[in-house]
Amino acid sequence: MTDDNNPRSQTPASLPLGLARRGFSGTIQHLSAGQAGSALSDIELESRLIELGFVEGARVEILHEGIVGRDPIAVRVDNITVAVRRREAMAIIVA
Repeated sequence: MTDDNNPRSQTPASLPLGLARRGFSGTIQHLSAGQAGSALSDIELESRLIELGFVEGARVEILHEGIVGRDPIAVRVDNITVAVRRREAMAIIVA
């Protein structure tokens, strides 16, 4: 359920980066670590993603997917390239 009065709520055009396929490019809308299902705590996951450059407004592009289960993914975030597990990428909401 989305809250139309909440600017951080997911719109139909937004999706977790972990569901996107190779070649996807978009902009980070916000982080939502509670939906990631990571072994890390929500706060720790958000902190790590921010340190890697996954911040609101950053441009992202999926460059490569791993062979087994399409995991991990290589993501260009603005001008850097990082590898991230799809499970953690589920916390990055993009459009």
